[in-house]
Amino acid sequence: MSTQPTLETARLRLRPYTEADIPELLPLIGTREVAATTLRIAHPYTEQDAKAFLQLAKDPDKLWLAITLRSDARQIGGIGLRVENQHQHAELGYWLGAPFWGHGYATEAAREILRYGFETLALHRIFASHFKHNPASGRVLKKIGMKYEGCQREHLLKWDRFVDSELYGILRREWEARE
Repeated sequence: MSTQPTLETARLRLRPYTEADIPELLPLIGTREVAATTLRIAHPYTEQDAKAFLQLAKDPDKLWLAITLRSDARQIGGIGLRVENQHQHAELGYWLGAPFWGHGYATEAAREILRYGFETLALHRIFASHFKHNPASGRVLKKIGMKYEGCQREHLLKWDRFVDSELYGILRREWEARE
């Protein structure tokens, strides 16, 4: 994955991040409610965190894209794949700013990332997990066709508390059968 793609859906444009995104990114990703639903988002989230993330996003084995509205180019979240070429699989991750929760944007973006992962990157499997206390994320994963694969009990440490991680996955042949 040498260059980061720009992908489009009916309502969204998924595009590479740039330094110019930082002022819009900080108030969205920086809220406690967003950080509480994810493993890798710090709280408080600083400009230094954003710059470090932009450096990380340049890793050729990672695909991290800003989720923006096609109507006005406003940034509403982020989505990505951490690809392991050796195993032909990737981990899906995403977040949305709280004002954009409940509008189907995460599902729409995740469907497009699955398509890209299977069609363009020729992946065999895509998987994702969510904190048990974030069932909305589980609903997104089910809507895009992922199967529930189990609960890793108290698997992750978030803010000095062990939390359960719910695991989902989809194989390319399952995705092809749905399409």
